[in-house]
Amino acid sequence: MSEPGDDTLGQPVDSLKGVGEALGAKLARLRIARVVDLLFHLPLRYQDRTRITPIATLRAGQEAVVEGEVAAAEVVKGRRRSLLVRLKDDTSLLSLRFFHFSPAQQQQFQPGTAVRCFGEARAGATGLEIYHPEYRLLRADTPVEEHLTPIYPTTEGLPQTRLRALIDQALTLLEEAPRALPDWIPEALRKRFRLPELQSSLRYLHQPPPEANLEQLAEGRHPAQRRLALEELLAHQLSLREVRQRIQQDGAPRLPSGCSLQARFLTQLPFSLTGAQRRVLDEIAHDLERPIPMLRLVQGDVGSGKTVVAAMAALDAIAGGCQAAMMAPTEILAEQHFRTFRDWFTPLGVEVTWLAGKLQGKARLDTKAAILDGRARMVVGTHALFQGDVHFQRLGLAIIDEQHRFGVHQRLALREKGEAGGLTPHQLVMTATPIPRTLAMSAYADLDVSIIDELPPGRTPVKTVAVPDERRPEVVERIRSACAEGRQAYWVCTLIEESEALTCQAAQVTRESLTEALPELAIGLVHGRMKAAEKAEVMGAFKAGELDLLVATTVIEVGVDVPNASLMIIENPERLGLSQLHQLRGRVGRGSTESFCVLLYHPPLSAHSRERLAVMRDTTDGFRIAEKDLELRGPGEVLGTRQTGLAQMKIADLERDKDLLDRIHSLAQALLEEAPQASRPLIERWLGEEAGRYGQV
Repeated sequence: MSEPGDDTLGQPVDSLKGVGEALGAKLARLRIARVVDLLFHLPLRYQDRTRITPIATLRAGQEAVVEGEVAAAEVVKGRRRSLLVRLKDDTSLLSLRFFHFSPAQQQQFQPGTAVRCFGEARAGATGLEIYHPEYRLLRADTPVEEHLTPIYPTTEGLPQTRLRALIDQALTLLEEAPRALPDWIPEALRKRFRLPELQSSLRYLHQPPPEANLEQLAEGRHPAQRRLALEELLAHQLSLREVRQRIQQDGAPRLPSGCSLQARFLTQLPFSLTGAQRRVLDEIAHDLERPIPMLRLVQGDVGSGKTVVAAMAALDAIAGGCQAAMMAPTEILAEQHFRTFRDWFTPLGVEVTWLAGKLQGKARLDTKAAILDGRARMVVGTHALFQGDVHFQRLGLAIIDEQHRFGVHQRLALREKGEAGGLTPHQLVMTATPIPRTLAMSAYADLDVSIIDELPPGRTPVKTVAVPDERRPEVVERIRSACAEGRQAYWVCTLIEESEALTCQAAQVTRESLTEALPELAIGLVHGRMKAAEKAEVMGAFKAGELDLLVATTVIEVGVDVPNASLMIIENPERLGLSQLHQLRGRVGRGSTESFCVLLYHPPLSAHSRERLAVMRDTTDGFRIAEKDLELRGPGEVLGTRQTGLAQMKIADLERDKDLLDRIHSLAQALLEEAPQASRPLIERWLGEEAGRYGQV
C-alpha cells in the first residue's frame, strides 16, 4: 500500500504475535495478507455480552451472558455421552452441556467454581440448557465486556476468539501509529460531504459501545458503515475513471459523418429508424467527430435495433478512411452479425470479413492479410479479433456486443490495435441486457451511456404465462398447433445444479421425448458441448425454416434472430435470473405475429420464485425487470462474473447503498480536482492487486 508515514500496518500478517504458516494460510483464504487487511475485515453481526442476565429471566432462544457457581458436574450417558454442568446463581439453575470435552475440562468444573458463560438458551432434558457455551472461570471482580462482541466472517479452523485477538492486535498498532492509516479523503471534503473520519469509523465497527443501535448495524445503515461503503464505491469509481483517462490520453481519428454512405444504406432498409435510434446516432456522431476516443455504452432492450445503430457508426468510420470491427461473445452470434453486415454492406461496395477461432489454415492467413492491408473495411468476429497476431491497417471504431460478457481489461487492450499512427480506436459497447442506473453508475463509470428506449413499429409484445409441468401435454399440443400454422418454436432446457454436462444430457432426452410426441415435426438440438460448426449448422437450418422446433440450452440466450419463431417454452425457469429469462423471451416476438412465452415450472415454488415469475408475467420492460433482478439477486449475478470485481466488494452493497451513488459521482469529481494525489492510494487500498491491472494495459 502506497501510504506515507509508518508502514506498521502494511507488514505481512505473520508479523503479528502468534501467526505462523498454518494460521497465515487460513487468513489468506479470507483475503487477509497484511495487518491492515484485518482492520477492513468487518463483523457480520454483534452479540451483546456487556451485561449479565439472571438465570431466572432467561428464555428459550435468547443469547445471553450468565454467571454463577458450579453446583454439580457429571458425565451422563444417553443417546450421546455428554458432560453436564449445573450452574446456579441467586435466582435459579441452568445446565451447560458439552458433547465434546476432555478429562481436563471436566476437572475444571469443581463444585463452587465461579463461571461466566455465553450462549443460546434452549429447552432440554433438564430444563433450560446451553450447548457448548463460551465460558471462562472467574477470579474476583472479573469485568464484563466493555463493547458489543463482533462476529466476523471466518473460515474452517479459525475460531472467532482467535480472529478477535488478531484484530485487537491490529487496533492496538493503529492506536500506536495512527499515521500508518491515512484518511485519503481530505478534511474539507469530509465536512462538505458530511463523512465521519476513517479511523474512528473502523474502531467503532470493531468495538461498538453497549448502547449502539444493533438494528441499524445489522442493516448496514450506521454512519460508520456508510463511510466505509462510500469509500469502497469511490475507489471503484476512481479506478474506472482512471481507465477512461488512460484510454483517452491517446488521440483518436476524427470521423466526420459519412452522410452519403449512410444515406445509401438507409434507402435499402425495409424500415425507418425510430426517434430513439436517431437520438443515439446523433450522440455517437458527436463523439466520433472529436479527436479523443469515444467510450460509449448503448443500452437497448431486446429488439430495439442496436445492430442498425452499430452499422451506421461503422459507416462513419469507413467513410473516414478507417476500418471498423465488431466483436461478439459467441461464434453463433458473431456469424449472425457477419451475415447481416455482409448483406447490408456488400451493395455499398464495402468488403466485410469474418474472423473466429474456428477459422484456421490458409483461410485465417488470408483474412489476417486482408485486415492488415486494409482491404477488409468491416471485420466481424469473436474475441479472436483482438488477439496479438491480428493487426489492423487503421482501426477507427471497435464495436463490442454484449459488454457484460467482457470487462474493463478488454476495453484497455483495444488501445493496442490502434498503435499504427498513434491513434486509439473509438469504442462503441452495446448490450441488450438493460443495466439498472445503479449498476451503470458503478460498473460503467468509464463509459458515456445512451439508451434506445423505443421499439420499432410492428413489434408485438410477447405474452407470458406460467404453467406447472404436470400440464406439459397441453404445452406439447400448443407447439403442434403453432407449427401446423407454419410457425416455429423454441424449447429451452436450463441448468441442472450448475452442471453443463447434465443440462446437455437433459436437452437430448427432451428432444427424444418431443420427437416421439410430435413425429410430424422436424426437431433440432443445440447445446453448449457441441462444436461451433455443428451449432451453426443447426441454427442455420432453424433460421431457414427447415426445422419446426429447436430444443436448446441457454446458448440461444443472446442475439439469435428468427422472425418466424413465435413460441418459447422455458423449462424450470425458476433456475434462471430475471434478466436471462427476459433475454430468452426476446428470441420470439421478432416478427408481426402474436408471440407467447411459456414458463414451465416445477412446483412447489418458493415465495422468491413466485415473485420472479410474476414479474415476467406482468411486464416486458427490460429496465424494470433489470431493477427487480438486481434487488433479488445482487450485482455480481446481474453483471456476470467477468465484470470488474464489483461482485467481490468487501463492504459496499450496490442495492443497499444505491442512494450513495450520486454522492460518489460528485465526491470523485471533487477529489480529482482538489486532491488528485489521493486517487491512486484509495484505489490500491480497496482493489489491492486489481488496482495494478486497472492502472496499466
